[in-house]
Amino acid sequence: MPSISRLLIANRGEIAVRIIRSAQELGIETVAVYSDADRQSLHVQLADQAAHIGPPLAAESYLNMDRVIEACRKTQADAVHPGYGFLSENAVFAQKVQDADIIFVGPNPPAIETMGSKLAAKEAVSSFDVPQVPGTSEPVQDINKAKEIAKEIGYPILIKASAGGGGKGMRIVNEEADFEEQMERAVSEATSAFGDGSVFIEKFITAPKHIEIQVLGDLHGIYVYLFERECSFQRRYHKVIEVAPSPVVDTTMREAMGKAAIEVARACQYVGAGTVEFVVGADRSFYFLEMNTRLQVEHPVTELITGIDLVKEQIRVAEGRPLSFNQSDLAILGHALEVRVYAEDPTNNFLPDTGTIQTYRRPQGPGVRVDDGIEQGMEISVYYDPMIAKLITYGADREEAIARMIRAIDEYQISGVATTLPFCRFVLQHPYFVSGDYTTKFVDEYFNPEDLITEASTTEKKLAAAVAAQLLQQDADSQQPITSHQNNNQSKWRNRRFE
Repeated sequence: MPSISRLLIANRGEIAVRIIRSAQELGIETVAVYSDADRQSLHVQLADQAAHIGPPLAAESYLNMDRVIEACRKTQADAVHPGYGFLSENAVFAQKVQDADIIFVGPNPPAIETMGSKLAAKEAVSSFDVPQVPGTSEPVQDINKAKEIAKEIGYPILIKASAGGGGKGMRIVNEEADFEEQMERAVSEATSAFGDGSVFIEKFITAPKHIEIQVLGDLHGIYVYLFERECSFQRRYHKVIEVAPSPVVDTTMREAMGKAAIEVARACQYVGAGTVEFVVGADRSFYFLEMNTRLQVEHPVTELITGIDLVKEQIRVAEGRPLSFNQSDLAILGHALEVRVYAEDPTNNFLPDTGTIQTYRRPQGPGVRVDDGIEQGMEISVYYDPMIAKLITYGADREEAIARMIRAIDEYQISGVATTLPFCRFVLQHPYFVSGDYTTKFVDEYFNPEDLITEASTTEKKLAAAVAAQLLQQDADSQQPITSHQNNNQSKWRNRRFE
């Protein structure tokens, strides 16, 4: 059984910091890699060693497989954790790591390759008991054939890039008259973004909710699911707020989704931590979307409601050990929320912002966790994702978790760049979010940037009024009669101040 003594984290920022801390708690030495832009970053400061891997551009540093593997050799790291993003779901990289006799903390390359293609993933799970959205199982590029398929499925339909993600190569078509134009756009965008114009067509689920199941598998064929996370709150197909457990999933539905997720993992002989994503309709029917073959950004909410450190389990599994628990050991304890704090301006179409963090004070107190990789005075660079931190709160129930999140947002002090914190606060107080029965269309249907501008203006007016009232009170107090003892104290204070 291999043992990991030195772990290289092939990533940056908050996820690198988070992995470093868990590895160090296991007694494992850590190695950070960094580009020129990240030389002074927090993950570099916290690691036991650091290796420079190139210029700021990700293609020349964090995405350069050979430089990452060379850094392993130079630092004598015997394992690599890819985090998320960058090379985390790259089957070629995973294979290169293994070929270099280095442990890859993640699934095997064939599983990454299979689940990296939405069509291959659908094919892999087709013989397992996994519900799928009605649609094509093979790539479609012929417009006339595609139009016939769409008519059979019934509108509205969704055209989706096979190799895609983040909403690229994705088009919703509500009626046949719009099909050809949207099909051409989807194929063109998929080709431009991924070098692959393959698309598939599926039934579009109205009033959709996005719910995912966290799974773990080991080399001994044992699988468990760690319940669900609801990620329905999105903007432009990117998750913004995640909660666990979902307020709409009951025990029966949870068990059915968990079993389906494990079947997806079995379909590709999955090893390690992975996430199976489902779309859920208004009638609570759920359908397999895809599998993310890595640790998710939102994994902390699962950790908080289960008490399981997912990074430590990843490392143990990579060493060949069995999972440290079984399904019957798991239970949902409380409720957790995560908001992603981006350097973006929500009043200006979420335009990314860059610059120096002038003020940075993390919120504290009961049930508050901040996963970040930033410190006051550091730069938000144009080269990487604008996420500053993940703010996570935990409570005995959903209401307490939300209340703690609002309090934590109010305590969080960040200046120098615009952030999404005001937007997140707006959402958490919106009746539709509080109800728990929101869909992925929340932002389109309920958010107007003017709401934040109005709220900010109102807050400023209240603050100004409070300051004015305090000054008036101080002035009134100074006019009140005072005793000779008070007068003496006041005189001494004035003398000390102006001497």
